[in-house]
Amino acid sequence: MAVRALVYDPAVPQGIRLADVPEPEPRQNEALVRVGAVSLNFGELAFKDRRRPGDVLGNDAAGVVVRAAADGSGPAEGSRVATFGGVGGWAELRAADTANLAVVPEGVDLGAAAALPAAGVTAAQAVRRLGTVTGRRVLITGASGGVGRFAVQLAARAGAHVIASVGGPARGAGLTGLGAAEVVVGLGGLTGTVYGVLDNVGGSLLAEAFHRVEDGGVALSIGMASLEPTVIDWEAERVQGRRKRIEPFAVAAPFAGDLAGLLDLLARGALDPQVGWRGPWERAQEAAKALFSREVLGKAILDLPRT
Repeated sequence: MAVRALVYDPAVPQGIRLADVPEPEPRQNEALVRVGAVSLNFGELAFKDRRRPGDVLGNDAAGVVVRAAADGSGPAEGSRVATFGGVGGWAELRAADTANLAVVPEGVDLGAAAALPAAGVTAAQAVRRLGTVTGRRVLITGASGGVGRFAVQLAARAGAHVIASVGGPARGAGLTGLGAAEVVVGLGGLTGTVYGVLDNVGGSLLAEAFHRVEDGGVALSIGMASLEPTVIDWEAERVQGRRKRIEPFAVAAPFAGDLAGLLDLLARGALDPQVGWRGPWERAQEAAKALFSREVLGKAILDLPRT
């Protein structure tokens, strides 16, 4: 049986299109989910050429379990869930590892839930990786994007003095309301040093941000929205005399616990999904273009037709 899905096609605008694909066959530890909403992430679109033409893309999807996992793990049939996986999310049906999904609380919209997996879990794990941030200055670059807006909220909840760095004045809209104590364009206006950096941009901005890290601090390289490599002048860093570190950051499975925690915050009104674009998945190419053109503040959500 065939299902509709968004697949990688290098010959079409934005490299994605709707197509018929075979229905997924769940493994013993996977639930079959009928997807109601998905979200787009900059990284998976920017590096989609790492996939094969015809592959179903997508980390993030939320929907309803239509067949529980055969091994008895995970939620029962009929449960509303948010799922996180490397591929296969942008389809009418998704086979989802029960270790990487969580039940969506009553009253939480599936579109909002779909915004959480990749961006929200990344932000949650990155903030936790910084260690104790209470009363410390934390710089978040690319703060207007999906990961950035979750990171601002979660770092502020952890007690940090959050400095949100954005690409232009308009990109900073709403960040103080999310918990940012300061909003700067690039690193203009940033004074003094910071304990931690959560960098979503890469390139020269990451190098400059690392230069601002204080003794004992850490910079985490989360993403590369600039699509530029980072070159660090290590001699200049040695001259500073600060002992600090920089790490490439990647999320670590299983994701169910972090995802459940984020959904709980969402249900209690303590987390804003920051949906900046939403429409039917027939407009996927339009949504992807808006994301790459920096027209979206936060997340882009696609709704699937109801069946």
